[in-house]
Amino acid sequence: MAGSNHGILNRYVLVLNQAYEPVMVTSAKRAVILMLLGKAEGVVNYEEIIHSPSFEMPLPSVVRLSRYIRVRDKEIVLTRKNVLKRDNHRCQYCGRTSVPLTLDHVVPKQRGGRDTWNNLVTACHPCNVRKGNRTPSEASMPLLRPPHKPSRITYFQKFVRKHQAAWRPYLFMEPSA
Repeated sequence: MAGSNHGILNRYVLVLNQAYEPVMVTSAKRAVILMLLGKAEGVVNYEEIIHSPSFEMPLPSVVRLSRYIRVRDKEIVLTRKNVLKRDNHRCQYCGRTSVPLTLDHVVPKQRGGRDTWNNLVTACHPCNVRKGNRTPSEASMPLLRPPHKPSRITYFQKFVRKHQAAWRPYLFMEPSA
């Protein structure tokens, strides 16, 4: 494939099950391979066209698998990156986004708080220091949103960007056209 296309082959593509259930997000390169092998069909395309010496095709944005695959409800792994993503890279105490963020235990570890989805939030350094070894209510620092374990759909929704508006109906973000 032409050298200028390699950048667009790294774009994200939403993969749907045969029943239009979101399964995963993959690279455009992998989605094109699935399509060429007959394992998936294009549902929605980006505006770009992929060229090679022997063919051209629209760059897929959403593909649907040809066979039904049972989707196990995979757990979203509890990592710093995933907590930041869940909280939209926003301090859950003051709402700031343009500062370095840390993870804060709602119930401090020294008081029995654990590393769980329901006990970790993002916090800017000043808020984390101000809260200290107290709960949000003890520190008079209410959370913007209570922490929660994200669902797989919520996780996929975080991938949606302006140029991926076509994903929205498949991720229950708006009604289908």
